[in-house]
Amino acid sequence: MTRFPVARLSRSMPLILLVGAALWTLETLAGVPPAGAAPTEGKVAAPAATEHVILFVLEGFGQDSLKGGTMPHLSKLVKEGAVTWSATGVKPALRLPTMASLITGMPVEKHGITWNTFEFSRGYPRQPSLFDYLDLSGGRDSAIFYMDESLYQLARPEPYTDYQLCGALRPECGPEKIVSYIQQYFKKATSGHGYGHAILSLPHLLVVHLPEAGRAGVAHGWNSKEYREALRAVDAAMKSVLDLFKEYKLLDRTTVMVTALSGQGTDPGADAPTTDQPTVPWIVSGAGIKPGQVIRQPVSILDTGATVMRILGLETHTEWESKPVEEIFKTAAVSAATSKKQ
Repeated sequence: MTRFPVARLSRSMPLILLVGAALWTLETLAGVPPAGAAPTEGKVAAPAATEHVILFVLEGFGQDSLKGGTMPHLSKLVKEGAVTWSATGVKPALRLPTMASLITGMPVEKHGITWNTFEFSRGYPRQPSLFDYLDLSGGRDSAIFYMDESLYQLARPEPYTDYQLCGALRPECGPEKIVSYIQQYFKKATSGHGYGHAILSLPHLLVVHLPEAGRAGVAHGWNSKEYREALRAVDAAMKSVLDLFKEYKLLDRTTVMVTALSGQGTDPGADAPTTDQPTVPWIVSGAGIKPGQVIRQPVSILDTGATVMRILGLETHTEWESKPVEEIFKTAAVSAATSKKQ
């Protein structure tokens, strides 16, 4: 994949785009197969038709959030996909440590991020992330839309990943605005001129952080009108992203994942998080996924990264404490039969 020069943009801009040089190469990540390599013996690759993954990361969301028809589009994903409402989170149950675990496939004690605000002096995580492995295992690009300034800590410059971040106090960071940013991204990425001097095509992994419901619940109460309105806004934003994939004729080749940094009633921005073991929803729907599946096996939020790799037919790496959730996938025979019918 062609590499491009570093783009330096001011952090004071409403929309931050960080692009730079990769910190790992194929030589330093021993054992990572090159693009196009066959899966390791014993591994079952995902159906080739799955080319894209959308990962929605919510906050303050749980099974009760769907009551009253508040989130019809997410309810449809649940009905048509595989779900558990009790995936294990991490401790401390804070926004930055949990997101770090999600993208590195490691518990907090291994990645070492225990704080919850962006601290420039601490630098970026040293562990390879999901985005590194997507690139080095299969040359896959990623785009990440973070909506909290603490997550700057995870925006390590990489030429195969576009990070777009905006702060919690800026009004442009609502769900409608973040959707408009994604729409602009798609338009520029398909223009032939690239986006952010890095991405010349649509990303194989799109991560969208939507924290509004959690913020509304903390500020106004979990039974408040404001919380329900925030859930509707999050649901509408998710539909808009899915509609965008449909517009670009990608939806039938896309798997959608939904999880949360915190469950309903908890605050991932708190200074003193709960000491209880957190649980969060974990939902997967779309290409290659069994419909109407209640996930029986234990699931951790750490398993998100390995499952994304599995969806895209790439190898999972042993240094992760992240394992693909095999129960959710259609068998090869079922996938082949479905393809023939289509």
